[in-house]
Amino acid sequence: QVQLVESGGGLVQPGGSLRLSCVASGRTFSIYDMGWYRQAPGKEREWVARIAELGQTTYADSVKGRFTISRADAKNTVYLQMNSLKPDDTGVYFCKHFPTEHWGQGTQVTVSS
Repeated sequence: QVQLVESGGGLVQPGGSLRLSCVASGRTFSIYDMGWYRQAPGKEREWVARIAELGQTTYADSVKGRFTISRADAKNTVYLQMNSLKPDDTGVYFCKHFPTEHWGQGTQVTVSS
C-alpha cells in the first residue's frame, strides 16, 4: 500500500499563493494517477485536480486557471500550486492515490484577510 503525507498548508490573504506537497512511499509505490481534494467545515469533500498516468491534468471549474497540479518523480512528490486564492478555497486539502484509493491525512489551508 502507498503512504501519503501532505504539507505546505497555512494562512494566506485573498489573492495570495500557496504550494502544497504530497510525498508518496510504500511497498507498491507509484505517484502516477494522483489527485487533490478539499473539504471545508460543514461541507462535503470535493475534487480539485488530478494528474493521470500519462501526465494528463484536469481541474474542477472552481479552480481552473488558478491551480496547477504537477509531479516530480525523482522526489516522489505531487504538488498543487494555488494562485489568486479566495476565501472559498479554505479547507483541508487531501492527496489521493487513485490506483490504491489511498488518502493522506490532509493539510489545512485558510484564506482570510
